Amino acid sequence: MLHNYVEQILKARIYDLVRETPLDPMLRLSQRFKNNILLKREDLQSVFSFKLRGAHNKLIHLPESARQKGVIAASAGNHAQGVALSARKLGIQAQIVMPTTTPSIKTQAVQALGARTILVGDTYDEAYTHARNLAEIENQTFIHPYDDPDVIAGQGTIAMEILRQYPKLLHALFVPVGGGGLIAGITAYVKAIFPETKIIGVEPEDTPTLYQALKAKKRVILDQVGIFADGVAVRQIGAEPFRILQNTVDEVILVDSDAICAAIMDIFEDTRSIAEPAGALAVAGLKYYIERENISNQHLAAINSGANINFDRLRYVAERAELGEKREALFCVTIPEEKGSFLKFCSTIGDRSITEFSYRYTPNTKNAYIFVGIKTSNNVQVKNQITLALQSQGYMVMDMTGNEIAKLHIRYMIGGKVAILEDELLYQFEFPERPKALLDFLINMGSRWNISLFHYRNQGDIYGYVLVGIQVPKTERENFQQFLDNLKYAYQNESNNPAYQLFLGTSLTFK
Repeated sequence: MLHNYVEQILKARIYDLVRETPLDPMLRLSQRFKNNILLKREDLQSVFSFKLRGAHNKLIHLPESARQKGVIAASAGNHAQGVALSARKLGIQAQIVMPTTTPSIKTQAVQALGARTILVGDTYDEAYTHARNLAEIENQTFIHPYDDPDVIAGQGTIAMEILRQYPKLLHALFVPVGGGGLIAGITAYVKAIFPETKIIGVEPEDTPTLYQALKAKKRVILDQVGIFADGVAVRQIGAEPFRILQNTVDEVILVDSDAICAAIMDIFEDTRSIAEPAGALAVAGLKYYIERENISNQHLAAINSGANINFDRLRYVAERAELGEKREALFCVTIPEEKGSFLKFCSTIGDRSITEFSYRYTPNTKNAYIFVGIKTSNNVQVKNQITLALQSQGYMVMDMTGNEIAKLHIRYMIGGKVAILEDELLYQFEFPERPKALLDFLINMGSRWNISLFHYRNQGDIYGYVLVGIQVPKTERENFQQFLDNLKYAYQNESNNPAYQLFLGTSLTFK
């Protein structure tokens, strides 16, 4: 069956619109990791994403009768632009259903390509359901973003180009995974020609779609997916991609958001281009693989799948990249609330660079809690050395490098603790980035409980993370849980998070 896909890929008629993108050497990363690392530049397509390949291959194979009726798709970004551009090229009417949370830059880009946009729901799933229903009502062809043989074959042309562009045998090829169309097309082609080349999928830790399916040996539906790498935020792997992948893909690697941010920085330093989070996934996985396997002098390639990133997300990326490279560590340190404490602390740190330092005096206490970032020179041992040096001077130290609440919220809120605040609970909520989302939340909650803390920073995502402190008496906890159960927003109880307890809560206990 893989050979059928090889034939379909070789016969794909997409190059009237699709660019054969370069396979660029990543010189800095290659030198640093002592391997020959190559980057397939799908960010250089006219719509800044590989999605154009599959969309155009699907539309170009439509019979004339289907073309005349028009096509419809559901997408929050890259697939939408690919369908819109291909439809314009072929003279086909296109409708794209997008969530209401889609940034205006993406809806405007689709409209500029001549497609009609329809905004429905807060999530892709809602937009997808509406698009499928509309396609049936209007008798139009639905263009699936990944679960379609023509789309898979279109994406597979990337593999055909890589093997032609690089004559040496690749040890491994790293591919970002969402619904599976891209990696299915690449695997089908590469494994039929060079089965010894490893095909390694890369997914975010909070969206392990293919990883969980391979583990269960069947397609599974994730309860929730991460939103940082929105280009791969898919709850279930496609049926046809999974049929191809379950016996052919060599491995799936999971990486966290900090590692993705670091990979965005790596791509920028080598190419001076800015990848979207999903676009940098493969590089993040490649770095992890090299370190885990301790390999050198191998030929490795990664696919930069796209560059459709909102400008206001760059702040978040820049803040987290150093953590992802393990060149910075975050600590909470307890120091005596007395004169000379800062001097002694900094003397203990010595000549290491401090990247961040937050503190606020709390009256009538013996100890002060400081939030500090320290350069670690891409060396985990350095972080351990810092911890031991501080502990040897009697300081209580807690590593906050992996504490998401500390990194996303607490570090921006440190300014003194409340002396008395009864019955406070701390929750993080996911709000859709649309008008009235906060108002709807407050109306739903009503005036039953007092909001005692609130923190939100726009990160350019379709969802925003909001940290909320709410005073809920113990007699009201059951009613509050009912409120949460009826809430449409995802939430997480963070009342026991040590960063909250140390810097913003009323408890002075350092566990």
